[in-house]
Amino acid sequence: MDTLSIFLFWLGSAIVLYTYVGYGIVVYLLVKLRPKATPIQPQTDQDLPNVTLLIAAYNEAPYLESKIRNTLSLDYPKDKLFIKFVTDGSNDNSGEILQRYPVIEAYHEPERRGKIHAVNRVMKLVTTPIVIFCDANTDLNDQAIRLIVRHYQQPEVGGVAGEKRIFKKAEDNASGAGEGLYWKYESFLKKKDSELHSIVGAAGELFSVRTELYEIPPQNMVIEDFYMSMRIAARGYRFRYEPDAYAVETASASVAEEWKRKVRICSGAFQAMGMLLYLLNPFRYGILSFQYVSHRVLRWTLAPLSLVFVLLSSVWLSAQGYRVYQLALGLQVFFYGMAFLGYLNRDKNISIKGFFVPYYFTVMNLAVFAGLSRFLKGSQTVLWEKAKRASTTEQEQPANP
Repeated sequence: MDTLSIFLFWLGSAIVLYTYVGYGIVVYLLVKLRPKATPIQPQTDQDLPNVTLLIAAYNEAPYLESKIRNTLSLDYPKDKLFIKFVTDGSNDNSGEILQRYPVIEAYHEPERRGKIHAVNRVMKLVTTPIVIFCDANTDLNDQAIRLIVRHYQQPEVGGVAGEKRIFKKAEDNASGAGEGLYWKYESFLKKKDSELHSIVGAAGELFSVRTELYEIPPQNMVIEDFYMSMRIAARGYRFRYEPDAYAVETASASVAEEWKRKVRICSGAFQAMGMLLYLLNPFRYGILSFQYVSHRVLRWTLAPLSLVFVLLSSVWLSAQGYRVYQLALGLQVFFYGMAFLGYLNRDKNISIKGFFVPYYFTVMNLAVFAGLSRFLKGSQTVLWEKAKRASTTEQEQPANP
């Protein structure tokens, strides 16, 4: 029993450390060893391609006026930017708001069948070579489209993802602090993944694809942005990351709202991994398989399970009198104790953002188990599950990585 516990402790510890720290170090060093890429040349307005900006909005009336103003102010030739909003299923006054802006193409069906269905039916009407997707509750920086489309000068590029940024405040609650810090690290990984080969999963807040490469995802697909970007990468194209093109949004209003979002993503992750099993073959997909397993698969499978094994094995070995494992158990108790303090103070605004890291980390991993349960039960729906966002009051600036 001791031998098995020791094996599980060290194997689990290695998996956890590699997943959350080691891979970042490895990919950073690998990028350092690569020759520097040729700088992308700027394009004149005449050389810029036609682009469609497609925004799916379900009952987003409170954000629409702001979103429209932001969209119309983007620095891109007006005759080359085609803006499409689709509001299927919305029963607020979204349609009335969109009608005030003739330059915008608005599409609406009264029946609510989910974001995938809404996007798929409008995609059939897209004629531009590039289509950019973004959320209705985000603002883009004015150079976002120019910065994204410049990558398409390289024929091997099949898609480009922008960066998601969270508004930061001087003081924030567990959701805002945790989500902001999480996306800083995630943005670092995406940047290095892109420099090494390709990102492994685009975020729906802002990403783009070559229209000719767009594939209609399965109608029951939960995280279609991730699935779509991986399908394009699997076909041999690179999916680039452009950190200077960003979508800014507020954090989830509370950890409860963030939990709802995380569980949905984790449930969709198990669905997507089942559909992307072929990417586990490194003999065919090479470095993409390495990135996919290291950055995504481990985080959604073995890493959360390893946290359980490490804790249980530490308890057993500590009871047998092994000093090193007693120390390991003490560190884990301290970490989860800090997570519990974060839980007790989750709705308080605190200036020390790192205070909420143990709590957010624990919630993020617990969401994997909840997501797996939902996936196995088949209870996850493709209908929009909007997480309430925090108030825009007291916002200072977008959090930069």
